[in-house]
Amino acid sequence: MNTFKYLLALIIISGLTACQSKKESRGYIVEVGDKAPVFEATLTNGETFDLEEQKGKVVMLQFTASWCGVCRKEMPHIEKEIWQKHKDNGLVVIGIDRDEPLETVKEFATQTGVTYPLALDPGAEIFSLYAEKEAGVTRNVLIDRDGKIVFLTRLFNEEEFSSLVEKINELMQQ
Repeated sequence: MNTFKYLLALIIISGLTACQSKKESRGYIVEVGDKAPVFEATLTNGETFDLEEQKGKVVMLQFTASWCGVCRKEMPHIEKEIWQKHKDNGLVVIGIDRDEPLETVKEFATQTGVTYPLALDPGAEIFSLYAEKEAGVTRNVLIDRDGKIVFLTRLFNEEEFSSLVEKINELMQQ
């Protein structure tokens, strides 16, 4: 009987740990410390962005969409506090727009006032390299000069965003 109770307790604890881990992932399928999955994307200006070619640079991927109200709230902060501050120092910021046509994405950039590049993600194929395909946008992935993920955000939380800005400032000084 004691063995049964012990096994039952292990099963319950394992289930709780799995649920907690899933909850903490916030829909991500990557973790801090992982090598960032590489991809190519077409930017709104027609150029190709290749993550593999960015080795040696700090890269921030911002997963977004025009229909996302939280994205619209966050993007001006990214523009002002991250992009404008570091664009001339080599920081790469790419907004990756989930499954929208080129004209919609261009209009979205105009409406939000962002000047950092936006890329198209038909079918959310790039998104699904980093997060569960059905998970929501408004997430940022910060990648260091070695191609490793060093920071993940979800939604627009001012405290978390401030930590992201601090981490970028730190990486840009290295």
